[in-house]
Amino acid sequence: MTDRRSALYLGKVMHCRFAPMRHRFRYRVASLLLDLDELPALDSAMRLFSVDRGNLFSFHQRDHGPGDGAPLKPWVEAVFAEQGCAIPGGRVLCFCIPRTLGYAFNPLTVYWGYRADGSLAGVLYEVKNTFGDQHCYFIPAAPDHVPGEPLVQEARKVFHVSPFFDLAGSYRFRTDEPSETLRLLIRLVGPDGADRMIATHAAERRTLTDRTLTATLFSHPLNTFKVIAAILWEAGRLRLKKAKFHPRPEPPQAPVSRGQSHDSPTHPAKAA
Repeated sequence: MTDRRSALYLGKVMHCRFAPMRHRFRYRVASLLLDLDELPALDSAMRLFSVDRGNLFSFHQRDHGPGDGAPLKPWVEAVFAEQGCAIPGGRVLCFCIPRTLGYAFNPLTVYWGYRADGSLAGVLYEVKNTFGDQHCYFIPAAPDHVPGEPLVQEARKVFHVSPFFDLAGSYRFRTDEPSETLRLLIRLVGPDGADRMIATHAAERRTLTDRTLTATLFSHPLNTFKVIAAILWEAGRLRLKKAKFHPRPEPPQAPVSRGQSHDSPTHPAKAA
């Protein structure tokens, strides 16, 4: 299979909390960028990677979207259409952590939706918490978005993620379009305008092959397991620091909420 848009990305995730106390951690992670149109070809072309079935590495569509195992791209297209940003005939790129040895937990999955003419329509952020809940933030691309330039976006926080933060505040995103590098920056900003948390993911593209996947077993051992282990370990450290615990509220009734893009990448999120 030539000219794949799908790829492997190797990088590092960093979280830094500023309130109610300072707390920072960092870990390496291997992620996949999947063109959802390429899933059947990837499934047949690779020995160590499968779609919707077991393997050393795999992508299961039931782990995402409505969770019913149906093809994922029509669901993404429906979300974009409901938000007034239809992408018929366009492509959808999905950035996520693959299942390793059958296990996966994706705190954040990012979808870029493109129109048939190749222009970016918007970004869908699919967020999961450790309670088994999910919520999506849809943000359209700004009308004057320049291809290849970072997207600067914002959405009001409506979904419970960490028990050490309440629902007050908003997220500010600075998101690259996938290229040889991919960088995501998310700031949680309190009602007072002060940063409460910053999370970053910086990664470099690699060709997606059986050989590069095998190499990640050594460079990023226990990749998926490490993500959930890090979350639980850091939660324990925060409890020891006497961080205030917020009980889980009911998830929002609407599965998708909408944010907004800012016209210029000089939005304050860039400075973080």
